[in-house]
Amino acid sequence: MKSVQRCAWVNLSVPLYVTYHDVEWGVPVHTDRKMFEFLVLESAQAGLSWLTVLRKRAAYKKAFAHFDYTKVAKFTNRDIERLMNNAGIIRNRQKITAAVKNAKAFLQIRTEFGTFCNYLWQFVDGESLQPKPATIKHLPAMTDLSVQIAKDMKRRGFSFLGPTVMYAHLQATGLVNDHTRDCFRYKLLRR
Repeated sequence: MKSVQRCAWVNLSVPLYVTYHDVEWGVPVHTDRKMFEFLVLESAQAGLSWLTVLRKRAAYKKAFAHFDYTKVAKFTNRDIERLMNNAGIIRNRQKITAAVKNAKAFLQIRTEFGTFCNYLWQFVDGESLQPKPATIKHLPAMTDLSVQIAKDMKRRGFSFLGPTVMYAHLQATGLVNDHTRDCFRYKLLRR
């Protein structure tokens, strides 16, 4: 039986990582709640491994009101203190505070564009970019596009979402198909 070829970054000994790659990473997201979830998780990941965040994802879901951005936008300093004592999440005050601040900015974008997805997908004209990376060595940490979006989001009140975090978000939510050409998911996620 022929083995399935995956992107080289996938740790095959960790089923959670394999499932994330095979089912979720790079699939175009068109729901605001899922977009908000990835914004929270990607900013929490800054400086850490993605596997660390994946292992804490269920705790994040519970701690951040199932990623209901309307509820998170109403979190108070008391909620931030509660989250700082939650061992299930990454207890970094700047990251937690940013998630609340970002929920408020997220709501403002929804007011202006109807949905956050409308806002974000406009940067790629509604179509997933297909850069066709040959190997993981060809995957950038950031691009001109991620710099542009991060700058615009910062102007709109977001924090802890620089160009590198934003590029990871674009990859995760399918605005960019960065599965390598030898990966079985690459062709499945082409336009």
